[in-house]
Amino acid sequence: MFHRPEQLRQVPETTYDQMVERVRYEGAYPTRERAEEAVRRVMSALGRQITGDERVGLAARLPVEAALTFTAQVPDSRPLTGWAFVKDLAGAAGGTPATARWEAGAVLTAVAALAGPDLLARILSGLPDGWALLFGQAQLLTPQPARSAA
Repeated sequence: MFHRPEQLRQVPETTYDQMVERVRYEGAYPTRERAEEAVRRVMSALGRQITGDERVGLAARLPVEAALTFTAQVPDSRPLTGWAFVKDLAGAAGGTPATARWEAGAVLTAVAALAGPDLLARILSGLPDGWALLFGQAQLLTPQPARSAA
């Protein structure tokens, strides 16, 4: 596996505390501890979804604490759709899909900012449908051919 220079950067520009504070703000969490729990849960679940160079590149851009949580997980053989990821997160946290969606969105928008547009595009191209919105991005659809009237 060859690594691109941007993947080998050793020091992320954002600290873990800054990442947690951004998640706290985006998710409107009342305490830092609640935001940190969300970061740990989502980063752990995300670690089971991303593989290859994108996994290495993202880990290099994350603060160390988030990168360790992310890389501690063994990736699944088939990544989940965005909706299945939310349902899995809800089940693991004992919450509802609505709160899991909120939590995923708060954390993954922070992750998207750390990843940058090029790496994020590569990550999204390797994941099934439904992930773009979780990362705060538009979900672009491929036009389908018109069906003929029968």
